[in-house]
Amino acid sequence: MSSPLLLGVLAGLAVALPVGPVGVLLLRTGLVDGVRVAVGAACGIATVDLAYAVVAVAVGTPVSRLLDAHAALVRGLGAVVLVIVGVAGLVGSVRAARRPPPETRPSAGPSTLGAYVRFVGLTAINPLTALTFTTVAVGLALGVAGTASVLAFVVGAGVASLAWQLLLAVGSGVFGQRLPLRARVVVSAVGAGAVVLAGVALLV
Repeated sequence: MSSPLLLGVLAGLAVALPVGPVGVLLLRTGLVDGVRVAVGAACGIATVDLAYAVVAVAVGTPVSRLLDAHAALVRGLGAVVLVIVGVAGLVGSVRAARRPPPETRPSAGPSTLGAYVRFVGLTAINPLTALTFTTVAVGLALGVAGTASVLAFVVGAGVASLAWQLLLAVGSGVFGQRLPLRARVVVSAVGAGAVVLAGVALLV
């Protein structure tokens, strides 16, 4: 249990495994937009988790205290962004339901890079990710010292997070390919609605 690599894996899984609003959005992306776009989103989430691991071993305790002191602000900002993203998703689902079938119109789906950038931003301001970081990841990183140990911790956290996010992305993307267009629209609306509710719950 004292291995820095194992501690990093545990930290990465602790941040990644809870399927919160960002996880719901990742599943929705896979179901609606396909594997390629969802993989970009998964890499965006894992990038932020990797950055959290670096912060945890570098200046974890001071940052943890800072986030604790401004927890209400972080939670409020994250909640507002989640509501906006969820509402935008609902609007997009309604528009998709009114469009003609793909055979009669050109395809213009989201890009992999665009999904990556969007999920980097969403994960960075997600209050649930920040909360897990301040409680679990920083605690696991306290005993990590030395360049090799720090590198092992960061690599473990990043690989664990990426593996889990890719599992969600590929699984939802493959499943989404088997759904008819109308079913994907419904899934998109349900996922966006769940994100809105999560944001409202954080505000309340």
